Amino acid sequence: MENLCPRFEKAMGLLSTRWVGLILFELLKGTKRFSEMEADLPISGRLLSDRLKMLEKEGIVTRDIYSEFPVRIEYSLSEKGKALEPVIKEIQCWADHHVTLEETQQDNA
Repeated sequence: MENLCPRFEKAMGLLSTRWVGLILFELLKGTKRFSEMEADLPISGRLLSDRLKMLEKEGIVTRDIYSEFPVRIEYSLSEKGKALEPVIKEIQCWADHHVTLEETQQDNA
């Protein structure tokens, strides 16, 4: 059996981490505050924070802190993150054509 390319394996592991795809999909819409993402995604604040830290460490997400009162923190995709846009859009296109609503409801049951 042929070994997977370590870079491909790393990328697939990263993208398949639970909630990462949805976070990236949200950030493709533009810069977001933590509270906005927390309200838009069905994910706990702690888990969202963990995923954002992981994506920041990977250089996919940037975190900008503004010295205001109260402090404003915004998240956006880095250039590396923006390069994932065609990949995410193709996954969305594939899902639109090949995943039924019934399948998603079975997965959530």
